[in-house]
Amino acid sequence: MKFIEHPDAELMMFALADQLASDLGSALRQNERATLSVPGGRTPAPVFDTLSGLDLGWDRVTVIPNDERWVPDTHERSNARMIRDRLLRSKASVATFVPLYVDTPEPELAMERLAAAVSPHLPLSVLLLGMGEDGHTASLFPGADRLAEALAPDAPVILPIRAAAAGEPRVTLTARALREAMAIHVLITGAEKRRVIEAAENLPVEEAPIRALLANATVHWAE
Repeated sequence: MKFIEHPDAELMMFALADQLASDLGSALRQNERATLSVPGGRTPAPVFDTLSGLDLGWDRVTVIPNDERWVPDTHERSNARMIRDRLLRSKASVATFVPLYVDTPEPELAMERLAAAVSPHLPLSVLLLGMGEDGHTASLFPGADRLAEALAPDAPVILPIRAAAAGEPRVTLTARALREAMAIHVLITGAEKRRVIEAAENLPVEEAPIRALLANATVHWAE
């Protein structure tokens, strides 16, 4: 992995927004369309605030969450809600959004529909990931019920997944779909997450699933 230590978190958010815009611009110069996959949660929100106002053919960009909690997009824990509120506004409001939730009781009932929606937009052009202090990324949690399947080289592009640390049932892009992205960035803050991601390089991928994406990733860190 390439590790970039930024002087502070605020500067990191601006620099990362510029880098994502540059990567998307490069993808759009080479292709008719580009796909950006992003995490939910609080950490990337400042990146989205800046990125949403930058000029780059947003009408030719498709945005897909890395993963999703199995809750409606009106729910406070919905990744789609956060992405719409913080990224898909201003100049980015014309981007196409592909959500990873449909109104079914269980995610297993929606896999065929979701895979059909996601697959035309692969491979990902640009991927932004976060990471938890347990080494999970997207919804690839240590100990998750279908983690081995999600990490497999021949995994489908999307899977339902459940883990004690995840709370709700979730759906996630698999390691294969994530790893095939043209540009991969990981955003983390704080001393503990730096320790976790550095340790992950020497751990089995089942114990630190972020390891599955590190070989070609650029990690952005600030205290």
